[in-house]
Amino acid sequence: MTGITLTGRPGPGAGAARPAKAPPLRPQNRQLAVLAVLLLLAVPLPLVLPPAQGAVAVRILIFALMAIGWNVMSGFGGMFSFGHAAFFGLGAYTSAYLLVEHGVSPWIGMLAGMAVAAAVAVVVGFFAFRYRLKGAYFALATFAFAEMLRLVVTTTEFTGKAVGFTVPLIQGSSLWKIQFAADSPAYFWIALALAGLAALVSILFLYSRTGRYVTAIRDDELAAASLGTPVLRYKLVTVALSAAITAVAGTLYTQYYLFVNPDLAFGSSVSIQAIAAVVIGGIGTVWGPVAGAVILGSLSDVTATLLRTPPGFLDFLQGRSGLDVAVYAVLLILIVRLLPKGIVGTLAQRRRR
Repeated sequence: MTGITLTGRPGPGAGAARPAKAPPLRPQNRQLAVLAVLLLLAVPLPLVLPPAQGAVAVRILIFALMAIGWNVMSGFGGMFSFGHAAFFGLGAYTSAYLLVEHGVSPWIGMLAGMAVAAAVAVVVGFFAFRYRLKGAYFALATFAFAEMLRLVVTTTEFTGKAVGFTVPLIQGSSLWKIQFAADSPAYFWIALALAGLAALVSILFLYSRTGRYVTAIRDDELAAASLGTPVLRYKLVTVALSAAITAVAGTLYTQYYLFVNPDLAFGSSVSIQAIAAVVIGGIGTVWGPVAGAVILGSLSDVTATLLRTPPGFLDFLQGRSGLDVAVYAVLLILIVRLLPKGIVGTLAQRRRR
């Protein structure tokens, strides 16, 4: 008899019959598992969605890329940017220029756009941090830089001035040129792969040693600096990574819509879309940008449908413009009032409690 000894203590065989309890997944592994499940669920979507909804899904993924890029810098790093359109536009224009003027593949143009956006972000960030711009001053500086780029591109010859670039059509389909039939599911799968890769990078970054330093600097920069942390270096790494991810969204936008101009690439609406998605989903969370992009992208489709063919009791909405902006505004007010940490952030907080 090996279960219980005469002293009442467990014998040597008492624990053998009990199955070992599996250790809980580390937070990083849990996030990676969620990412894998979401990607597997999303892969067949373009095969079952109608073409119009498939286009909405691609737009949602572009929003998600923008939001993930903004969240790396402003959520994880705490550096609120109101000028992420600068990096989106640099990615869009770099790839469009190389393709239209020199016939370079958009994939290479995407890498070039990432490099250009990251380099510009490091330069801008260096001077902003060098002169200790924070909070509203940093946000205004990024907004001013994006507007400056928009004006420069509008008046520059080799960027097409106000006309911009129109991507030339090719015969058939080409993965190398990222051109397919208008209703091809390939656009969705490419956008899904890029958004999934961006989410993977953000997860690995957040749970890496660099990410821990970045969040520590965000929470208390003075304390981190007093412990010898190279604050400027980690801030610049964060800004560069954020800009590179956002540049990918710009390249994908150009290749999907086959057109780009200064207002589409560098307009303030680009920055607002990225910010709104993260605020709704949850700033500083891994899945907040994705949840916010899905909500905003779906709202755009719903409001557009209401404007085109409203039901009888909503006839007064037909033909009215700006409904989507009004809905965004109301939604943001409700989210900030009722869910101050965003949808994902609030749910995570309640779960911990």
